[in-house]
Amino acid sequence: MLKSLVLAAALLSGLTGASANIKSNSRLGRSLLSSARKLEDADEVDYSYVADYSIKFQGCHHVSQWNAEVDEDNDVRLQTVRLARFRLCASDSCSDDKTAGCSSGYGDYIIDLDTFVQSYLEDKQQTEEYNCQVAQENSGCDGDDVDDEDTCMYNYYNAQGLDYCVENEDGEEQFDVQDYAQCAQVDFAAEDDDGNRKRNLDEAEEIQYFVGAYCAEQGGEVRLGLFTDDTCTTESETSYYSLAGESLPYSTESLISDNCISCVQPEEDNGDENGDDAQEEVRVKEMCEQIYEGAGKCETYMGIQYPSENACNYIAGIKITREDGIVLTESTRSSKGASVAIGLFATTAILLGAYVYYLRTKLGGTINLSSM
Repeated sequence: MLKSLVLAAALLSGLTGASANIKSNSRLGRSLLSSARKLEDADEVDYSYVADYSIKFQGCHHVSQWNAEVDEDNDVRLQTVRLARFRLCASDSCSDDKTAGCSSGYGDYIIDLDTFVQSYLEDKQQTEEYNCQVAQENSGCDGDDVDDEDTCMYNYYNAQGLDYCVENEDGEEQFDVQDYAQCAQVDFAAEDDDGNRKRNLDEAEEIQYFVGAYCAEQGGEVRLGLFTDDTCTTESETSYYSLAGESLPYSTESLISDNCISCVQPEEDNGDENGDDAQEEVRVKEMCEQIYEGAGKCETYMGIQYPSENACNYIAGIKITREDGIVLTESTRSSKGASVAIGLFATTAILLGAYVYYLRTKLGGTINLSSM
């Protein structure tokens, strides 16, 4: 509910954008855009048509908004609200290489960035687990002629480009990016053999640090950053590296893929040998349904029976992206009339100056303008 209120408030403010791509063939596609379509007769919602579509991430935008939860003097009064814009394209026409994804038969959507990132990361994890399971079943490493199953699986995973299936065996706690899908506090532990790090931690022990997603590269990428407030608005002057002794993951590369994401739920092998599975209806990813439901929509060009256009004006108003990623709306643009008047004034001044110079050169004397 809170996320919906934040999005609604942001839609009344202003934005800006850039682009990147994501395919709906993964769980993110399903969970992101399982377009809810209300039927005429009841409260039922039909999501099935979304299975034919893929999600394409198009940009990330910053909007400044009053922080309604201020309760202390040092709380941030104006917080940064971040929004993600994405497009729903027919899967057979969604292109990884095109920024827009598709140019016809599409719907445009906008939702708060935290919800988008969390859904994306959950879908990514589920998809990777599914891919690893399928690879294990098809590897043949459980055969009687295999001496070392672990080595066989390791080689198979790498040969299939599934290096994320290889378990970490060094015993060290790994950074879990899902913990920071939404702005969250991070704690740093000092190392005995690193005097500099201990000094930095001692100096900053009174400061709370938070890690969260933000818009980078003029809205074209979503990265993780280190902040000093619980809304992830105020960027930390102290580097993550100086506190953790390692670089912050996804601080120099985007969290969000530039591929289209399918909204079809991957089929699971239930051991049915009678072929009944073939008769089952194609299912839409749960995440697509959830994110679609909370998003502002503009489905003018989608070609569906009940298009929603509740966010068309807002999305259309996203025209300019400043270097810092802050959105500029039309209300901040210069007036056309004022620009024309300034131009005419400047032209008149230049012509008058040229005329005075001409007279002075022609007559070879000083011109008294007051007598003219």
